Amino acid sequence: MNAYLELTKPRVTWLILMSAGLGYVFGLRGAPDWWVLLHAVSGTGLLAAGTFTLNQWYERAADARMRRTWQRPLPSGRIRPAQAFRFGVALSIAGFVQLAWGANLLAALLGLFTLLSYLLAYTPLKQRSKHSTTVGAVPGAMPPLIGYAAAGGTLTAEAWILFAILFLWQFPHFYAIAWMYREDYARAGIRMLPVVEPGGESTARQIVLASVLLIPVSLLPGLMSMSGRLYLFGALLLGAAFLYSGLRVARERTVARARGVLLASVAYLPLLYGLMLADRIRL
Repeated sequence: MNAYLELTKPRVTWLILMSAGLGYVFGLRGAPDWWVLLHAVSGTGLLAAGTFTLNQWYERAADARMRRTWQRPLPSGRIRPAQAFRFGVALSIAGFVQLAWGANLLAALLGLFTLLSYLLAYTPLKQRSKHSTTVGAVPGAMPPLIGYAAAGGTLTAEAWILFAILFLWQFPHFYAIAWMYREDYARAGIRMLPVVEPGGESTARQIVLASVLLIPVSLLPGLMSMSGRLYLFGALLLGAAFLYSGLRVARERTVARARGVLLASVAYLPLLYGLMLADRIRL
């Protein structure tokens, strides 16, 4: 059971659930329906778990060549490929059905798009192009849209602002990971940006650019009355701190500086979401 749970990447899935829940809150146009929220979050979680499982099934040969992944359930032999495939398909079907039945069809179709774009576009592109991170950031930013659609049955500008924040956040986060493990990725034939351009200048530039763009985009919820002044002030401080970590890695392209960006990204998103939610409730 631990091996099956490991396939679902619970340490990543909780961020997805948080993003979907936030999207639901902002999509509300009346009193919350806790039953719909439960289905929206759990259905999104099941789809995410199925997607991660099928991704590991697809990438099991590459995972076996990387130090950071060779102990995963498939390359280590704890679970057979056929078992993982059936498990991933079952989770994905359950997630789609739960979203369609417990929320609405739009939320379910957005979830299905997330799964298909992740598995059929992003995953195979990782071994072919350095632009795979950009492609993968699209399904990675879908959870707020799923939650928003579950609440209101439609998507508005507010939903796309939440999408844009999560979309931009992913670049510093994943480029920091790619820099830290670039030798592993090269060994597995995964053409991440730090592998294709090992000097690190382009990776640092992308981290800084995304961090700069994230500041004005993250202020939009306050400027569009989705949240208040407390959020505006907090988002500006968080954005500046995040950018500072990116500037440090641009000056010193080391693993330690990249780890600093990773830690900043892990702290940034929950804190930003917390401010956004607290100010939304206060309004």
